[in-house]
Amino acid sequence: MMTERIRQLREKSVTTKPYISPERALLMTEFYQSDRAQEVSTPVKRALSFAYLMERKTICINEGELIVGERGPAPLATPTYPEICIHSLQDLEIINSRPKVSFAVDDETRRLYEERLIPYWQGKSLRDKIFENMTDAWKAAYNAGIFTEFQEQRAPGHTVLGKKIYSQGMLDMKQEIRAAIDALDFLNDPDAYDKREELKAMEIAADALITFARRHAEKLRELAAQEREPQRKQELEQMAANCEHVPAHAPTTFWQALQYYWFVHLGVVTELNPWDSFNPGRLDQHLLPFYQRECAAGLLTEEWARELLQSFWIKFNHHPSPPKMGVTAKESNTYTDFALINVGGVKEDGADAVNDLSYLILDVIEEMRILQPSSMIQLSKKNPDRFLKRALKIVKTGFGQPSIFNTDSIVQELVRQGKTVEDARNGGCSGCVESGAFGTEAYILTGYFNLPKILEITLNNGIDPRTGEKIGISTGDPLSFETFDELLDAYRKQVQHFADIKIEGNNIIDRLYARYMPVPFLSLLIDDCIANGKDYLDGGARYNTSYIQGVGLGSITDALAAIKYHVFDQKTVSFNELLGALKANFDGHDGLRDALLHQTPKYGNDDDYADDIMKSVFQMYYDAINGRPTTRGGTYRINLLPTTCHVYFGSITGATPDGRKAAEPVSEGISPVQGADRHGPTSVIKSAAKMDHIKTGGTLLNQKFAPSFLATDDGINQVAHLVRSYFKMDGHHIQFNVVSAATLREAQRQPERHRDLIVRVAGYSDYFVDLTEELQNEIILRTEHQDTQG
Repeated sequence: MMTERIRQLREKSVTTKPYISPERALLMTEFYQSDRAQEVSTPVKRALSFAYLMERKTICINEGELIVGERGPAPLATPTYPEICIHSLQDLEIINSRPKVSFAVDDETRRLYEERLIPYWQGKSLRDKIFENMTDAWKAAYNAGIFTEFQEQRAPGHTVLGKKIYSQGMLDMKQEIRAAIDALDFLNDPDAYDKREELKAMEIAADALITFARRHAEKLRELAAQEREPQRKQELEQMAANCEHVPAHAPTTFWQALQYYWFVHLGVVTELNPWDSFNPGRLDQHLLPFYQRECAAGLLTEEWARELLQSFWIKFNHHPSPPKMGVTAKESNTYTDFALINVGGVKEDGADAVNDLSYLILDVIEEMRILQPSSMIQLSKKNPDRFLKRALKIVKTGFGQPSIFNTDSIVQELVRQGKTVEDARNGGCSGCVESGAFGTEAYILTGYFNLPKILEITLNNGIDPRTGEKIGISTGDPLSFETFDELLDAYRKQVQHFADIKIEGNNIIDRLYARYMPVPFLSLLIDDCIANGKDYLDGGARYNTSYIQGVGLGSITDALAAIKYHVFDQKTVSFNELLGALKANFDGHDGLRDALLHQTPKYGNDDDYADDIMKSVFQMYYDAINGRPTTRGGTYRINLLPTTCHVYFGSITGATPDGRKAAEPVSEGISPVQGADRHGPTSVIKSAAKMDHIKTGGTLLNQKFAPSFLATDDGINQVAHLVRSYFKMDGHHIQFNVVSAATLREAQRQPERHRDLIVRVAGYSDYFVDLTEELQNEIILRTEHQDTQG
């Protein structure tokens, strides 16, 4: 079901090597060095810099495409953001030469960095300001790998667009802005001036996107005048008309709605790089009125809608996530930009939202089989089993998409956080698994939190044994603990200590971004930034949430279960002997390690001995973070997901009492330790469901099946029942890898033969050969276990 045009566009997208484009960085530098940038308020400066980019960046129209606009000057040309993080020459060399997730950097780009970009931005970037303002305690914990910080190389983000653009053009939004300015009360509101500056900035940003679209219209008219093939000439003329109409005005057709969203997407990711993940959210709901109206009028066929959607899919795949360095690369080492298309779920009134367009989008996901955009289905008890089984038939191909989310749990999560039920039903998930109210919420991911490492600090009375530095608090010599509860209390105090440090740091970072890097264009799109006259990064949205992502829940659970079982309950080993084995990385302690690995209760087996400990750890993590105020008028919340950070966190964590050796990955998401779930997938979901998912903003559960298991309708039905059962217990999310360990090992040995092998990593899919060896091995171990289950 793929036309030759789409096949060629797809082939070019998946085979082109990503490279660094200096264009955005140069234009941003030119503007910041201009007199105009010195004369205006910060919000207006940011809006004018956005307009400078939109007026000057290269216009690229690719042969045969139906949706236009690129983040860089060409597909896979990747911009950088020096105002956030300025790459050094050494960084550029690493980016160019690293074997995985590399970007080509040519000599001219290096020269421009050396002569123009680095000299201007060194010391001025937000990353420089962040590290200047962090405390010694924060830096020590960060360097030790207790937590990571998303915003030290990326701008805050993870928000999702709502339905606003499908009924309003930029000119309509400008009318809202003028009304908001006219309503300002300079007599009684001390913030009126600041609000006016922010609103003026939004107005400039709206005009900038209109200008960008009209530049595309002009280019398309030129191409149409030169085109001799009648059908393509007609397409180019219609595309020009689309770009003249949107985003200035609300879309009137299916094609215009897709093009409007794409211009908005480019605006958001050009203004700043908002930790990836910006996306249209519930695409089947937003596009359905256009689809139904035009099909009924005979103006749109299913085949043409499919081709438009396929072209739209390719646009996402043209845009790798901008290059990351150091810890940021380790926590999220992928080209994937985490744009997650939501399909299905419920309507605003709570009714089943699955429709014909939902199935058409699932067809496109299966046909395109590309990494971006990521895709998911929202599954409610009100959705038909046909919908779930259609999704599982895509999953069984080994693509790792779509992932499956529990709409009913998401709605409960968001309502518990204070959203209206209507806003909750209009929401869903972005990035990997993170819940949010689409179009009304600024929800920001702040970084990962290393739960197993904190146990290592606890067992050493506040000292990091890797460096000998005291980074925690004194909670007592573990040899003095007479009960397991004393150890658990010491661990709780360390978790609270490091949560305090993390939140203190993020409160400072919030203020730095609000003061220096407002986002007037993104603010246009999110309710109620215009009405409040406040920026998205400064509390302007209707709802404001900051998430801290816990990592290693399975590992910390099994480690604590091993101590409780062997040291305190069964007394098979003394605490002194256990600590000595950990220090020795189990060298000379093979018998003890075997007992810890194989003769200990483990999370993931529906065993209350371990699962009750998991619930205790979950609750203490929740208590340390949930509900604490942000500087944006919102609250801190928790979720549990790793991206690739479980590999990094494992690399800086010593041996743990569950038998894991030093530097090995810790568990990912809320999944059991790799290979520890010995009683099949039903026991896994029973264990995972014992935590209170509704208290989170997202949990990530990986499952693995041999391809033969889903090869028949009976296998599909069994997995569908598994998903439904987990969701009845309020599980938030589940995803599947359907590939054999033998295939993965073969791909390790001969990557050139398996270039298109895709696997589910965490909340995203990636090419297996692009993953680090450590991550490849961890995924093999997950899959290997399932193979032995039959």
